[in-house]
Amino acid sequence: MEIKYKEYEHCHLCARNCGINRYERAGYCGIGAELLAGRAALHYWEEPIISGKEGSGAVFFTGCSLRCVFCQNYNLAHCLEGGNNSSKALTTQRLSEDFLRLQEEGANNINLVTGTHYVPHIAKAIEKAKNAGLEIPVLYNTGTYDNVETVKILDGLVDIYLPDLKYVDKSISGRYSKAKDYFEVATAAIAEMYRQVGKPKFVVKKIGTRNYVSLKSEEIKENEKLDNDQEILMQKGVVIRHMMLPGALLDSKRIVKYVADTYGDNVYMSLMCQYTPLHENLKDYPEIDKKVSRKRYERLVDYAIELGIKNAFIQSQEAVSESFIPAFDGTGI
Repeated sequence: MEIKYKEYEHCHLCARNCGINRYERAGYCGIGAELLAGRAALHYWEEPIISGKEGSGAVFFTGCSLRCVFCQNYNLAHCLEGGNNSSKALTTQRLSEDFLRLQEEGANNINLVTGTHYVPHIAKAIEKAKNAGLEIPVLYNTGTYDNVETVKILDGLVDIYLPDLKYVDKSISGRYSKAKDYFEVATAAIAEMYRQVGKPKFVVKKIGTRNYVSLKSEEIKENEKLDNDQEILMQKGVVIRHMMLPGALLDSKRIVKYVADTYGDNVYMSLMCQYTPLHENLKDYPEIDKKVSRKRYERLVDYAIELGIKNAFIQSQEAVSESFIPAFDGTGI
């Protein structure tokens, strides 16, 4: 029998604080008390220290507390049937079993994508999986509209945090995510994430095995003269993602400056140009119904370099493609 989670009875897991009894009706996230996901499979398109060559074991959850108008996983996040969304229900036990299956398939980590509104389920599933032999790192991948108390539920269970930091400007976050308080909420959540896991830790892994050698953070830059059958993977730490939006260079610079001033080289940044306009959803937002200018993205990267940021990932223009959006067709569920 599925556990009944008290957090769903008056829900305040995300900063919408809708207070809805999700056993009776859906919250702002579009989800009741049932766990739904669109995919649980190996995923190869995260940062190199996350996916590696054998992939990240990604579980893409249905629903979202932000539901940004430009969302790359729009149908899944907005709980829309059809299109790129064939979600299926999971029990906590089944989710824990999927974690173990992904580990057996060679995943470098368990990657929980947009799970804010399912954190009670997720925490229990991680506990069950660890008790049954889960050894690979657990990664929490979020749009970062999580309340701090929600992040605290994951303390000791999550090894790597992969939070977005989308906006600083209230007018931008209000227009595209209906969340004028986004920056305050997200930065508080990230501070709690960093408190839990601290500075990054890495291993050198022999591909195709579970053979690891610990690696000091300063050594990752030297790449350790790796053999062809070796790669560097993060085992613990925070990678803050920022996806640049069209026409928002100034706001992107403010984000980079905040991360540099607050965390220095104690976290990694991922500066992304992969914004892919899904035109049918943006008829009321013509200013972002286009790709990010390569020249403006390069200006953002140059700015990060000027600030002295060393621990960062950048993307090539090839990342701007719908081919990088997986099919949420129930694979692996």
